Amino acid sequence: MAKKIYVLDTSVYLTDANSFTSYGINDIVIPLKVLEEIDNHKNRQDGVGINARSIIRKLDSLRQRGNLYKGVRIGRGKGLAYARQYDATDLPKDFNITNPDNQIIATALTEKKKNPNRKVIVATNDINMRVKCDSIGLMSEEYSSKHIVKNIGKIYTGFKIHLVDEQIIDQFYAGEKILIEKEDARLSPNQFVMLVSNSNEKKTALAKFINYLTPLRRVNGDFNDNGLWGVKPRNKEQSFAADLLMDPKISVVSLIGKAGSGKTLLALAAGLAQVVESNEEARYKHLVVSRPIQPLGKDIGYLPGTMEEKMAPWLAPIQDNLKYLMGNDKEVLQMYMSQGIIEVEALTYIRGRSISNAFIIIDEAQNLTCHELKAILTRVGEGTKIVLTGDIEQIDNVYIDETSNGLTLAVERFKNYELSGHITLVKGERSKVATLASKIL
Repeated sequence: MAKKIYVLDTSVYLTDANSFTSYGINDIVIPLKVLEEIDNHKNRQDGVGINARSIIRKLDSLRQRGNLYKGVRIGRGKGLAYARQYDATDLPKDFNITNPDNQIIATALTEKKKNPNRKVIVATNDINMRVKCDSIGLMSEEYSSKHIVKNIGKIYTGFKIHLVDEQIIDQFYAGEKILIEKEDARLSPNQFVMLVSNSNEKKTALAKFINYLTPLRRVNGDFNDNGLWGVKPRNKEQSFAADLLMDPKISVVSLIGKAGSGKTLLALAAGLAQVVESNEEARYKHLVVSRPIQPLGKDIGYLPGTMEEKMAPWLAPIQDNLKYLMGNDKEVLQMYMSQGIIEVEALTYIRGRSISNAFIIIDEAQNLTCHELKAILTRVGEGTKIVLTGDIEQIDNVYIDETSNGLTLAVERFKNYELSGHITLVKGERSKVATLASKIL
């Protein structure tokens, strides 16, 4: 079987700097336009910029071993990497040759013309680019080596229904020790379980699974009665989230939910409840809040003003929630911020810190790349709890999707460790209008 030729789009390199090593013995063609676009991103201070700089170094390393125009062996058992230009006459007249995507497609068409006996495939994360390729008979595929799960329906939810004999539920409510056998159910540490009677489906009990050697624990009901900083859970998923947020043994919490599900409000309320205390027994010294500045697409250093002023537009939803929790008392909120009890931090600069004894909230974490998430989590010091919140169905970062973003990575990679916990919030609780709109619009 003849080796294939893969033409990788810019989006692939900016998603994974090692992407060109993922195609085995097949050859890789690098359009000159891709090199130019990578160069345009190298000064960014986010994950895209990191990948841009990394791929430039890798290509320079290849260049030192040969000639990219003639072709350089990528590695042992790997194919060759070529830098190639296009012939504009190979592109259909209806395609605008000044469009960067069309120049990459033209490069693939030129390679196909030169190598009629070999399959030429465009690898891209751009859906429209794949449609364009298909419309002119050019093979294309999505670059998916970074996908953590096959589809969003496979993402761990942190909750499971488990059928048991009715007397088991009675024993659980009576305070007896109930264990779940590994043969009966595959569960992850800190997963929440709804015990359902196999003879009466209306008879249930909510429990928290720790491990197979530890009895099931009742979900902490104090939060339903007293609330977190005045916020009371309104459904079982919010009760599960409150349990995770207030558990000192759990250092990494991830909350996924649609707009209005209460994930950010609960996280902030739990943070305030454990940071702002009238005595010296506060569990954490300060609350650090941040979110990606994805809509801008570049370092906040490009904007005028102080860091707080630069971050203000992106942290407006956080500020709204904080004001609500403070009873709209701006002076109290400002006092806590001036004292450093509540901090506003830019993700761009969090890589340079080691944050200890803090309650960290990263909102809109679905817009983080896997590399950015790793950079953040490796900054977590002793005595720190980090909470990741977001909606994986609303991603603004063009280089990731529902199954390849940092939040999904955290959910899937941490689910087997007792220091972490996750829950997916399914009900909207912001208002009747917001809930209805999320369903019908």
